[in-house]
Amino acid sequence: MARSLTVLIAGGTGMIGTALRGELEVAGHTVFLLSRSAGPGRIQWEPGNSALNLDEIAQQHGHIDAVVNLAGSTISKMPWTAKTKHDILYSRLSSTTAIVEGIASASNKPQVLVQGSAVGFYGDRGNEALTENSEHGSGFLADVVASWEAAAQPAEKHTRVAYARTGLVLGKAGALGPLRLITQLFASGPLAGGKDWWPWISLRDEARALAFLIENEIAGPVNLVAPTPATSGTVMKTLARQMKRPYWFPTPGFAISLILGQAGRELLLSSQKIVPEVLLSSGFTFTDSDIEDGVRSALG
Repeated sequence: MARSLTVLIAGGTGMIGTALRGELEVAGHTVFLLSRSAGPGRIQWEPGNSALNLDEIAQQHGHIDAVVNLAGSTISKMPWTAKTKHDILYSRLSSTTAIVEGIASASNKPQVLVQGSAVGFYGDRGNEALTENSEHGSGFLADVVASWEAAAQPAEKHTRVAYARTGLVLGKAGALGPLRLITQLFASGPLAGGKDWWPWISLRDEARALAFLIENEIAGPVNLVAPTPATSGTVMKTLARQMKRPYWFPTPGFAISLILGQAGRELLLSSQKIVPEVLLSSGFTFTDSDIEDGVRSALG
């Protein structure tokens, strides 16, 4: 890294944003969070109600070198009601549009926008090997992610844009939380046979990869997933083994679909065998390259 950067993060108070902030600060960068509430290191902003004024921010805090957009309503609130689906889409589009407009109007534009995205872009693809060149899939999440990325594309006229297509992030919170609870209660087992591919990444590698996108000249879609694919059965079995719990209680797919509806089908029963081709070809090295390391990191 040639010099210290000043980084602005939208959606930086969640699990991923908190980890990224720590990663960047350890590397010597200065980080500010866009937040609805004021506080140390925070810049107050309501994405649905106000434009992002980077010139005003620069006057108070110095030039912003990089913007990371992780803002968006959670997709893990299940089942998805009509309101939940509206919030998932609108929260992403409103914050992204405001950030893109802020970059376009800035006198001194940031060097890069790292735009939040997700592997939901690919939809349910079975055993097909997927890279960043694979086409957009079908389903609610696939359409949301495609719209999310499209909202950020106008920023490409003004700065480098990297689309961080994130998979299942293994951390103490987030998506692993319910799976840990199931395992703790001795109810772990294969979901719908356990053969669907879950594109996972450890929290520390997620933060490292996002920082890598800021610091290196990478643009376009980037799959933020571990290089060793794992099935849902392997993930659950590994979690059970490391938590010293049995792996025995199968949950049929129809039950997941019945209880959780479309959310259960797209989040738990979707199969995506994804390769992080761009990260690997760019020289990124994973700390947690296999599922044993990933689960150990999350539990530790």
